[in-house]
Amino acid sequence: MPFKAIGRTYRALRFIPVLGGGLLCCSMSFAEEKASENFHPTSGQACAGVIGDSDRLACYDSYFKPKQSQDNAPLNALTETVVQTNQAMPLSATTIEKSTEEASLKEKLTRSLRYIYSNDARQPLNTQNSLLDSRWELSEKSKLGTWNIRGYKPIYALPIFWTSNRNVYPSSPNPLNTVTERQDLNFTESKFQLSLKTKAWENIFGDNGDLWVGYTQSSRWQVYNAQNSRPFRETNYEPEASLIFRTNYNLVGLDGRLFGVTFNHQSNGRADPFSRSWNRVMLNFGFERDNFAIMIRPWYRIPENTRDDNNPDIENYMGRGDITAFYRVNDNDFSLMLRHSLRTGDASHGAVQFDWTFPIKGKLRGQIQYFSGYGESLIDYNHRANYVGVGVSLMDWF
Repeated sequence: MPFKAIGRTYRALRFIPVLGGGLLCCSMSFAEEKASENFHPTSGQACAGVIGDSDRLACYDSYFKPKQSQDNAPLNALTETVVQTNQAMPLSATTIEKSTEEASLKEKLTRSLRYIYSNDARQPLNTQNSLLDSRWELSEKSKLGTWNIRGYKPIYALPIFWTSNRNVYPSSPNPLNTVTERQDLNFTESKFQLSLKTKAWENIFGDNGDLWVGYTQSSRWQVYNAQNSRPFRETNYEPEASLIFRTNYNLVGLDGRLFGVTFNHQSNGRADPFSRSWNRVMLNFGFERDNFAIMIRPWYRIPENTRDDNNPDIENYMGRGDITAFYRVNDNDFSLMLRHSLRTGDASHGAVQFDWTFPIKGKLRGQIQYFSGYGESLIDYNHRANYVGVGVSLMDWF
């Protein structure tokens, strides 16, 4: 063979290892890239059966690398937040420590709030025995959706409703709302109440927070006053909207089940000088234990223009909050309402109302009601009297 041909063959053979090494590197890189795209193992053992060292290594990488990134996600997110917040400053140990403390505080606050309303707290809600759940659909198992009509306050009819002191001259500090002509009223009349509510929006905040709208109407009817054409002496209209949250905590042996915020309007729909009305923002706290429930409602009256205020001193008589307790025993239901102005001296006024409902026959239930104090109705907000009513109960609190 000529020497020139031998030389050319030798030079070509020298580059084979270099070319082979380059091809090997490229093929490994390509296999690694391809493996990272194609391998999605659910366990490390799944990679053991992969044929080929490079493929098996890529399989292990695809399994362990995402897990490591996931484990470091909180730290990565925290570091990224610190870097973005302090772009113009070098990252220091003090900055990271401060951010970690803030994250820890947020974590503790979240856990505390979840403890208050979560069903997983130490006093889980028993939907079979919970009085508040039966009326407010607090648990997920009790949710019935929206726009279903349900009872709200007690519904009853009292054919006999007697008072010890008739309000024949309804008055108010506003001269435009003071009656100067004596009213012809009987001591005995009838009273009935209708109260309904419906859920307008369910689970507003995750699995909690329901918006309810309610309406209550109570009337006092001078049905035995034939001489005066049996008039309706007073009817009170009370629409309201409530945002109700499920809670779960224990306070002095009672389970805190409900918290709510209510906007309430109440009026009698009459012209001056008989007109009475007011608007309130209420807080609702509901507690229960077995067959006992209690609702606590402090409220704030929304101020009105002094000239247009029909009853400027109504808070000093009908109060700034009330407490209603309910107890059931042997198919008898008892409720007690307490209300007070939370003031002393001449502004110290309040009221108490007691109701007892009992079985008569089948689903027919009787009711006895006793009221003493101020504000049995809006027209009587500053009039003190005792009332006794006897009739039938169509629906109680729970």
